[in-house]
Amino acid sequence: MRITCQDDLNRGVDYLKHADPRLQPLFAELDRIPLRLGNAGFTGLAEIIVSQQVSKASADAIFGRLCTMVDPLTPSAFLNAGEDTWRAAGLSRPKQSTLVAVGQAIENGHLDLETICALGVDDAIAQMTAIKGIGPWTAEVYLMFCVGHADVFPAGDLALQEAIRLGFGLDERPSEKDCRGIAGDWAPWRSVAARVLWAYYGKRKRQAMPIGADIE
Repeated sequence: MRITCQDDLNRGVDYLKHADPRLQPLFAELDRIPLRLGNAGFTGLAEIIVSQQVSKASADAIFGRLCTMVDPLTPSAFLNAGEDTWRAAGLSRPKQSTLVAVGQAIENGHLDLETICALGVDDAIAQMTAIKGIGPWTAEVYLMFCVGHADVFPAGDLALQEAIRLGFGLDERPSEKDCRGIAGDWAPWRSVAARVLWAYYGKRKRQAMPIGADIE
């Protein structure tokens, strides 16, 4: 099942409103749930990698510079741009390394982001995390927002963990394992539940979302 439009998102929201009463107070605080769909492929994955562990404003600025300096932003164009360009765009060394690994994997045929779109979640994550620098959070967020999988939950995301703590009145932030257990009640619309929690966290904390949990 995929989320491709607002109607798909609305179906997931309707399901969650009936499936888990614990979410009702969160829905009551939210005017809308952002759809937040991006494009599949190298550009979409690169934008997610850039967004790891920085504010949305910083990520937008860095990615904007990168797209201006490497146009079009294809694997080959990125690799040919070189370290001076990457550094001038604002990419940290870990993110440079990850994007190089992704670009090389695509160029060498070891990573096919079009084929991954047709795979199940577990198989897609396994293929993506085989690339050095791509961790579960990166793969899960890519599958959520660029592929449109309806049942993905990036439980390692700190904002999601904090949203669950706040929304459910917990004394401590739940662990990644605990969050995966909690999110099991939201299948087959866990990607919608994640959007709800990010929106709730953003409203409560007045911060942009999502924030990344991993740079491997």
